[in-house]
Amino acid sequence: MPATFDQNLEKYAEVVVRIGLNLQPGQRLLIGAPILDALTPLEAAPLVRLIATKAYQLGASLVDILWGDDQLKRIRLQHASQASLEEFPTWQVGAVADSFNRGDAILLIYAHNPDLLSGQNLERVGTVEQIAAKNTAPIFDLIGRNASNWSVISVPVSGWSAKVFPSMAPGTQDASLWDAIFEICRVNQADPIAAWQHHVSQLGAICEYLNQQQYTALKFTGPGTDLTVGLPSGHIWRSGRMTNEAGIPFTANIPTEEVFTMPHRDKTEGVVAATKPLSFGGGLIENFSLTFRGGRVVEMTAAHGEANLRNLLDTDEGACQLGEVALVRHSSPIAQSSLIFYNILIDENAASHLALGHAYKFNLETGTTMSDDEFVAAGGNLSATHIDFMIGSDAVDVDGVTTAGAAEPIMRKGEWAFTT
Repeated sequence: MPATFDQNLEKYAEVVVRIGLNLQPGQRLLIGAPILDALTPLEAAPLVRLIATKAYQLGASLVDILWGDDQLKRIRLQHASQASLEEFPTWQVGAVADSFNRGDAILLIYAHNPDLLSGQNLERVGTVEQIAAKNTAPIFDLIGRNASNWSVISVPVSGWSAKVFPSMAPGTQDASLWDAIFEICRVNQADPIAAWQHHVSQLGAICEYLNQQQYTALKFTGPGTDLTVGLPSGHIWRSGRMTNEAGIPFTANIPTEEVFTMPHRDKTEGVVAATKPLSFGGGLIENFSLTFRGGRVVEMTAAHGEANLRNLLDTDEGACQLGEVALVRHSSPIAQSSLIFYNILIDENAASHLALGHAYKFNLETGTTMSDDEFVAAGGNLSATHIDFMIGSDAVDVDGVTTAGAAEPIMRKGEWAFTT
């Protein structure tokens, strides 16, 4: 018989704690962080309680929560004085940094109404986003080092399910989004833990193949896209399955379908067209393209949300350069759902993608031991932001460029063109 919602929610909590975090006996768990607005939404309370139960059953010494409410952000933008928009609760950053440095597990719940800030003054929105990005930069550094085991998940929140399923009756939208999340997170399978173990093993094999090739660049071609992304010497391909500084393996994203590495910050050339909308700054950026020269965005166009896109690129100097390039097969469960989730965590795992902003030091040999200056000299990008946008589809091909300058097929029509 099909599992009930409560049974699936409990299975989801188990996947989060055992596969996502791989929580260890004696570890503390912090749920929520101000980075990328990932304070714990109030609507997540039923799942959070199940996660806490599972965590304590596995021997967690303490589970603590940083709660948030998106509506407070809208209220602030509507009523706060302009001068006050540069204020930021730095104590939250300190709390998360303390948890990372202590070796606590960190869970982020990334879930927002994509239209939350529609109609708000975009200059004020940009100020709030940029101040938040600059103040949370220390958390990016800790994540980039894999200072502890961490994971990101999502749950339906007010307004989001209506955006994903606009034609459904309001009373059924949340349930439909939950069903979709259970499906793409492999919760509906007979043994979700075994299914995840098999899945991350497959992604690991792809990373091993690409690491052996050590391509000097990736070339993307498709409708509106002719882009070459240079790769630094010693780049490392990773999947969602990683290991923290203490040697604990974990799965950073639930769901995850990607393998990814870091581009060379100065070696991206050409034009790329986004294949899915990007939800950023409380609004949508749609049908946009970016032109790169010398690794930097020199031209941008967007049918909708151009001001939001400009706010993103203006975050700091590194925001208009790349920090990640990721490959995702078009036949992944998320892509095959044919849904647009308007959520970066999920949509990035439906298509190959790039990220503007911060690069992860764990994507470079000895990168986690490098100073920031050494990392930049090796081709790494530093920024207070890291925002993924989708560029893959069943019409996009990817080639790897060898040291001899030859092009080898990696993906054809969005599918792997090699075997492992």
